[in-house]
Amino acid sequence: MEQSGEQQRSDEDYGYGLFPKRKEAKYKKGSVGESLFTFHNKCQLMLHFALETRVCPARCVTHWQCAVCMPPLSTAYQDRHFSCEDCDGTVSGGFDAATSQIVLCQNNVHRQSHMNRVVTHELIHAFDHCRAHVDWFNNLKHLACSEIRAANLSGDCSFGNELSRFNFGFKRHHQECVRDRALRSVLAVRKVTPEEAKKVVDEVFDSCFNDLAPFGRIPHSKNDVKFASRDFQNRDRYYGNL
Repeated sequence: MEQSGEQQRSDEDYGYGLFPKRKEAKYKKGSVGESLFTFHNKCQLMLHFALETRVCPARCVTHWQCAVCMPPLSTAYQDRHFSCEDCDGTVSGGFDAATSQIVLCQNNVHRQSHMNRVVTHELIHAFDHCRAHVDWFNNLKHLACSEIRAANLSGDCSFGNELSRFNFGFKRHHQECVRDRALRSVLAVRKVTPEEAKKVVDEVFDSCFNDLAPFGRIPHSKNDVKFASRDFQNRDRYYGNL
């Protein structure tokens, strides 16, 4: 069925234009064409590795995932909750709140380290969707807050990543990176002016930057993830023993 002009504009306003395969697939799912002529198979393998075979923030995030949205990784069906698709060249992944499904851009994610960050970034959005009942479509502050948290906790602004982007700085550099990436994300998926996006990011930045759930502190490396996660699990232990 052909979309009406109003529906097409609505999809563009909410960022669906960046994920054209949300509506139709070039190859039949599971076909030989999908395996040979796209990056689908590689994307699935990298996703599996990110979720199952390393100490990845993704496992810590989904440990506290609300079962109504996404069950724990041990019981989740990857085809239901993750979808490898071709996307616009400007994005690496997305969270579709309408279906509670994470989209991984198979044509833009080619390295395992990149996949690990994208999966974790989008799982932070999924975590917020379950925990905080985020109004993605009508409340720009909710969107900006989740983008701040995802940029802060996923490794997007790690020293190594910033070095590879030729971004250097010392004092409050991490905060400025998080602010910048959140701003870019808001502008990518909403039809707002840079001034409007900056205003809303600034309004919620401090509270959302300091909201580190499901970690007790910002995990600064893959080896630090389990300790940051353990800090969150133990956050009430001392008070409980008083």
